[in-house]
Amino acid sequence: MEVKLVNPLYDPEWDRLAVSHPDYAFSHSAAWAKVLSKTYGHKPVYLRCSQLGELVALIPIMEVSSPLTGRRGVCLPFTDFCGPLMSAQGAWASTIEKLTEVAREREWKFFEIRGGTATEASATPALEFHGHTLDLSRGTEHLFTLLKSSARRALRKAARSGLSVQLTRTREAIQEFYRLHIRTRRRHGLPPQPFSFFLNIHDEIVKPGLGFVVTASVGSCCVAAAIFFHFGKNAVYKFGASDTSCQELRANNLIIWEGIRFLSQNGASTLHLGRTSLENDGLRRFKLTWGAQEERIKYLKFDSVAKTWVTRRDAALGFHEAVFARLPLALNRLAGAVIYPHLD
Repeated sequence: MEVKLVNPLYDPEWDRLAVSHPDYAFSHSAAWAKVLSKTYGHKPVYLRCSQLGELVALIPIMEVSSPLTGRRGVCLPFTDFCGPLMSAQGAWASTIEKLTEVAREREWKFFEIRGGTATEASATPALEFHGHTLDLSRGTEHLFTLLKSSARRALRKAARSGLSVQLTRTREAIQEFYRLHIRTRRRHGLPPQPFSFFLNIHDEIVKPGLGFVVTASVGSCCVAAAIFFHFGKNAVYKFGASDTSCQELRANNLIIWEGIRFLSQNGASTLHLGRTSLENDGLRRFKLTWGAQEERIKYLKFDSVAKTWVTRRDAALGFHEAVFARLPLALNRLAGAVIYPHLD
C-alpha cells in the first residue's frame, strides 16, 4: 500500500475525493479542517492510501500537540464523527498498520478513530454514543408525517407564540448565537469554545455557503439559535443554544424544523443530528421525535506503543460540571480559551 500525506487546506483534490465516497460527512471537508487548524493550531496529517494505483482509503486525522496533554492523532478533534473513508474491502488491517507507522514516526501516544463503518470487529470501542440521522430525500411533507406527536404539538405552540424566524449567513447571527451559547454551556457545566472558533466557522463555512444560522426572536431579542453545516448532499445540525426563560415558546423546535425544511427544499439528502451520550436519555428521546434513525457511533483508540486497542469509560458526568456551572460568564469564557487548545 502506498500512503501519501496530504494537507486538505491546500490540496484541491481532497474535497472531490471525499464527496465521491458514499460514507462522507461534512466533517471530512477541507472547510472543517481549516476551522480546526486556524482556531487551535492542530496540524492536518491526512492520509491518502492507494494500492496498484487505485484509491483504498482517505483518512482525515489531525495532530494534537500539547505540553499538558501530549501528542496524539485524532479523527478529528471537536468532531462528533469522522471515520476513515474505505474504498476497498479487506483494507482495514493494512490501513491501521500504516496509521501505526505514522503514529510511531510522529511520536503519537495514540490515535483515535471517531465513527465510520469499516472497522475491525475485534476492536473494543473506547467510547460509544448514539447517532441520529434524518432522511430528507422524500420532502418536507413526508418529514412532517414522521414527527412524533410531541414534536408536532411543540411546532404548533411555537407558531402561536409570535416568534420571528430568520435563516441567515451573517456575522451578526453568529454573534447572537454566541451570546446564547456561553449561557447554554455554563448551564451544562461546560466552558464555551472561544469566540474565534465561531468567527472562523463564519469565515470558512457559513460565509462561503456551506452552512447557515437559524434564529428565533421575540421582538428584537434572539431567544434561540442553531448552526447547520452541509457538504455535498449531507448536512449536520452542529450547534444549538437558547434562553431557558423562553423555553415555553418552543423556539428550539421551531429553528430545527426551519433548518430541516430549508435543507430538504434545497437538495440535501440527509441531516445528522450529532452524537448523544448513552447516559443522556432525554436528548436521545428529543432527537427521536423528529423521526430520525438511530445508530451507534464508536470511537476506537489505538495505543501506538503497546500496539493494541484500549478502552476508557464514557465520562458523561464529572465534578467539573459543578465548577463551570457556577463560574461567572467572563471566567467561563476565559477557561474555554485556555483549556480547549489542549483538548480534542
